[in-house]
Amino acid sequence: MSTEPLLKLEQFPDDGLAEVEAVVDGDAESLVLFRDGDRVRAWFNICPHAGRRLDWSPGRFLRSKDGLLVCAAHGASFELAGGACVAGPCRGEALREVAVEVRDGAVWLGAGD
Repeated sequence: MSTEPLLKLEQFPDDGLAEVEAVVDGDAESLVLFRDGDRVRAWFNICPHAGRRLDWSPGRFLRSKDGLLVCAAHGASFELAGGACVAGPCRGEALREVAVEVRDGAVWLGAGD
């Protein structure tokens, strides 16, 4: 279990996205965090379509006018409630979720399933 939080809640706005680096299952990974009030969801920063990063530059993400996360490489669109691809080349697939928890005003890697 990590001794440092991934990010403090105050470091990104409600309804905002952030990118963090974390060690997951022994590997350094880029994660996408989505803040929904005091709740945060996290996914690997990898589009299921072609295995590329979702951000167009480190930590900079595209959002559609409907609030979907859009892959910068091929335009796949993901809803942020669960990470499902709802449009584009990987429709029907989903981002790989990473367990996180919010405590003491910060986001921590969770224990997982």
